[in-house]
Amino acid sequence: MSGTETMLAEPREPSRLRRWVAHAGVLVALAILLALGTWQVERLHWKQGIIDTIEARLGAAPMPIAEIAAIAAETGDVDYRPAVAKGRFLNADERFFLSTHAGQAGWNVYVPMVLDDGQGILFVNRGFVPYERKDPATRREGQGEGSTEVRGLARNERPSQSGWFVPENDPERNVFFWADIADLSAGLDLPAGQRVLPFLLDAGPGAAPGGWPVGGTTIVDVPNNHLQYAITWYGLALTLAVMYGGFLVKRWRRPATP
Repeated sequence: MSGTETMLAEPREPSRLRRWVAHAGVLVALAILLALGTWQVERLHWKQGIIDTIEARLGAAPMPIAEIAAIAAETGDVDYRPAVAKGRFLNADERFFLSTHAGQAGWNVYVPMVLDDGQGILFVNRGFVPYERKDPATRREGQGEGSTEVRGLARNERPSQSGWFVPENDPERNVFFWADIADLSAGLDLPAGQRVLPFLLDAGPGAAPGGWPVGGTTIVDVPNNHLQYAITWYGLALTLAVMYGGFLVKRWRRPATP
């Protein structure tokens, strides 16, 4: 066998530099996987804290809107706090959010309420109506003339879209997709000296007289999949470490080439 044939038959050992680059790449990948797993554990505790807070709030007694407003001014967070409001609906200024309920497509009806306690104007999500009930003339019994009491859950406003695929609000067409107070208030003929409160109220379960709107449309769903994600990242890190360790052991046991 010639010298050229011998060189072709015997695989060359990778250079020391290439070996160290390969080792460094594995260690960097391992560090990234461990960091991602640790980040998911931190997110797990953060999300669990949110869930615990919501559960505690849902179990509390309803608070007057004045107390909710004070909390909103102090913290900016009143989400899911049970509340009770009493006032007069401005039914001519209904706002409509595309929605579904019990497998039916339609609208959630948001109505500004002039509060009896002088706090100002509060937008109330009175609940769901199907498409054919959008016209208030088809549900006059449920309009709530005069002073009306509403019990439900306070909600933070959503001043921006919740995702890339959520359309823009269209106040001119009275079609909304997220609860931005400024958008809801556009074109609203407010009583003199009244302000719009910076949060909303979702009416609790139950139908208005005549059957519409149907309250209780609040969805309390805070997914917490971070444990699963953490296990995935840590599992990948463990797999890489085992494979890398096996490679090192195999290389260490391999006889040296004469």
